[in-house]
Amino acid sequence: MTKSHVTRRGILKSGTVAGAGLAVPTIFSATDASAFTNEPTGDSVVLGFNVPQTGPYADEGADELRAYELAVEHLNGEGDGGMMSTFSSKALSGNGILGKKVTYVTGDTQTKSDAARASAKSMIEKDGAIMITGGSSSGVAVAVQALCQEAGIIFMAGLTHSNDTTGKDKRANGFRHFFNSYMSGAALAPVLSAAYGNDRKAYHLTADYNWGYTTEEAITSSTEALGWETVNAVKTPLTETDFSAYIAPVLQSGADVLVLNHYGGNMVNSLTNAVQFGLRDKQVNGKNFEVVVPLYSRLMAKGAGANVKGIFGSTNWHWSLSDAGSQAFVKSFGTKYGFPPSQAAHTCYVQAILYADAVQRAGSFNPCAVVEALEGFEFDGMGNGPTLYRADDHQCFKDVLVVKGKENPSSEFDLLEIVEVTPVDQVIYPPDHPQFAGGALGTCNPGA
Repeated sequence: MTKSHVTRRGILKSGTVAGAGLAVPTIFSATDASAFTNEPTGDSVVLGFNVPQTGPYADEGADELRAYELAVEHLNGEGDGGMMSTFSSKALSGNGILGKKVTYVTGDTQTKSDAARASAKSMIEKDGAIMITGGSSSGVAVAVQALCQEAGIIFMAGLTHSNDTTGKDKRANGFRHFFNSYMSGAALAPVLSAAYGNDRKAYHLTADYNWGYTTEEAITSSTEALGWETVNAVKTPLTETDFSAYIAPVLQSGADVLVLNHYGGNMVNSLTNAVQFGLRDKQVNGKNFEVVVPLYSRLMAKGAGANVKGIFGSTNWHWSLSDAGSQAFVKSFGTKYGFPPSQAAHTCYVQAILYADAVQRAGSFNPCAVVEALEGFEFDGMGNGPTLYRADDHQCFKDVLVVKGKENPSSEFDLLEIVEVTPVDQVIYPPDHPQFAGGALGTCNPGA
């Protein structure tokens, strides 16, 4: 079994080693060992941004696309450079990637795995994309990651929180910067225990796909370890917009906590329905009834409005962080778009920069060279403190934020407050942890 530990710096160390010009996909023979899928031959390179432009996660997708466009500007030497000036790696210099101008094409995942695969396939085969990135659904991430592995393309996952992405469905050509369900449970449980006590009965409503399943598992295991009882766990369709029929049974269940394993528009609607049913005003088992949202975002908080006040959750990043990298990104994004970025925007911007940096450090766009450059890569200056891309599973490890809906927000963007920055050593786990069991990373595929 692979052992892992944390250094004094707090970085996990593994014990084992829209508009852009279109490129024509490279055609190569089986005898050309140096060739790889869509090897750039001209003075530009195409990146594929595959985001939910429609569907329940469309708000996140819009912010992801804004971030990608900003990253392209910075890579090409436009704007103020954003996080490139605070990034610990100094390989990039604003002249594109390996001297090639960065261009891009976009696709709409529709928050559907089949649609996401189709749009990614089109960007690879028709547009010559050398890398695919994006998405706001773990079902989409798993599907597109598998496609990129088959095609010999690097996949830099966008917003994907399911354990499966770097667990049973991990792939050598795929990398995730975003945190995962296990980390949310590990960060949230102690805070929930301190706020609400250990004698609690929880009722879960869970989005019916892989992210919902692993988040439910992570939260139940971490809270039950502290003494909570899970009364029931009910799956809800990703396409659901009215959760009234799911909220009503909670009142007769004996539960005194409702955990909403929902994201995006699903969470906005389910939380709104819970408040409409008066759950937050009730007392059950002699305790105030509480609601928990394991995965939070500023965009969700904005959609749910005053309903988020006092509700705990976790997040990958927040625009109020005071480190130099976060503030550089907030400044760049705010100057361009007029409002602060979401965690979806942050992770997508970072993924684009990290890919470009890996190519630059490797001196090649070959996917296997990029994989080698990213595996075990330690970096800083991009928010959340020192960060590691673990070689074993291509998961990033960094500090995790526990947040709470603000009681008295000062603006429509100032809706969440950070209540705890959970250090990386509290959220690490061995690569063979049971919640990540199954699957094999495999080897990189250059597509030749």
